[in-house]
Amino acid sequence: MQAQIIAVMIFLVMFVLIISDKIERHVVALGCGLLTLVLVLGICMGSAEAVAETLNLRSMLQPEFWYQHGGGVESAVGVNWSTILFIAGMMIMVEGMSEAGFFRWLCLMLAALVRYRTVPLFFVFMIVSAGLAMFIDSITVIMFLAAVTVELSRVLRFDPVPMILSEIFCANLGGAATMCGDPPNIIIGTSLGYSFFDFLENTGLLAGVSLIAVLLYFYAVFRKRLSAAEHGPKPGRTAPAPKSAIRDKGSFLTSCVIFCAAVALLMTHAQTGLTVALIGAVIAAVTLIAAGGKNAKKILRRVDYKTLLFFIGLFLVVGGLEQTGVLEALAVLIGRVSGGNGMLMVGIILWVSAIASAFVDNIPFAATMIPVIKSLSASQGIELPVLAWALTMGADIGGSATPIGASANVVGTAIAAKSGHPISWKKYCGPMVPAAILVVMISMVIIFIRYF
Repeated sequence: MQAQIIAVMIFLVMFVLIISDKIERHVVALGCGLLTLVLVLGICMGSAEAVAETLNLRSMLQPEFWYQHGGGVESAVGVNWSTILFIAGMMIMVEGMSEAGFFRWLCLMLAALVRYRTVPLFFVFMIVSAGLAMFIDSITVIMFLAAVTVELSRVLRFDPVPMILSEIFCANLGGAATMCGDPPNIIIGTSLGYSFFDFLENTGLLAGVSLIAVLLYFYAVFRKRLSAAEHGPKPGRTAPAPKSAIRDKGSFLTSCVIFCAAVALLMTHAQTGLTVALIGAVIAAVTLIAAGGKNAKKILRRVDYKTLLFFIGLFLVVGGLEQTGVLEALAVLIGRVSGGNGMLMVGIILWVSAIASAFVDNIPFAATMIPVIKSLSASQGIELPVLAWALTMGADIGGSATPIGASANVVGTAIAAKSGHPISWKKYCGPMVPAAILVVMISMVIIFIRYF
């Protein structure tokens, strides 16, 4: 009992400190992870085996970590090194593509295709935001889309805020569609052994149907503000040419090939047996080799190591909760509240995930809930994939509701503010909260119809 109390206290302190944003979150997570190892697993439990399981370093020495013919499941206890390696590899690939000008070129090319008309651009950028976020971290997607949106708004003389808000929401929605689209999905996929197509066939359907509703919703909300600038570049102003984004043609073509190869490997990893850890490592190595010495060093310097350290600390804290039985007790509580009713259980997971993720980082929430839904599935007889899809949609979509709910929101609003268009909580939540509720409702209805 003492170990459980301390584990919960450490977890709560970590959440409070992360929300307060006074100390960098990777420092908080690593500090709390160290406390978990020493106080909970070391002193209270006195178990060297629990420490070893939570660190999970030996998993990387197993052949199954790199190759799993016929599928497999990454250990959900402790640090999920598959997630860490895959995210690191994708970060390196994205930095290489960014350095080559790929994202800026894509945005400007699409703007030129619609002849710089504001309303078509509004729809195109929402669809592109969702599409790119299926394969690339939503932070990167928003960083480039929002920056190009601001640049075009100066030429076309429209208010960029409606477009940036819609891009943020669609990036989070698109991220829910695939296993590699959002960090919570990567954690869920590697922990439970789901493939790219498992997500695409399930959360992809939910995201696809929701995207249609979201496109119509945002157009209805922002139609009047967008229609004022519908005639392309104004006299005396010139829109930037797409080719201006390409710094080096060779690097640009190479980055396109690497990106296509990464997508192909991810889509076929269930058939080839290549794990996401191996795919991430290979993509990172190829990107660095193609970049060459100086550029490779530049790419490595720009990788977000703080986020990777945050993941490691987070997994340590959640591992302590699982080792002490706290998460199993939480699963029992949810089972009692739902009375064993599968639909009620899915509804609880979906809405609790959405509401919690609107105010706290959805990454630690998803990592915490994975052992919970595993216990619920085993004890209540509910199919695990159904609970996993509910958790995915709730965690990914709920984060869109507030400016602090997801990292993409923070980045997008910061770019808008820097360009002279600050977005207050009221201005943000006004259109975004109803959109999040709409998507969660659609997801719940489809899950009920399809799986029950």
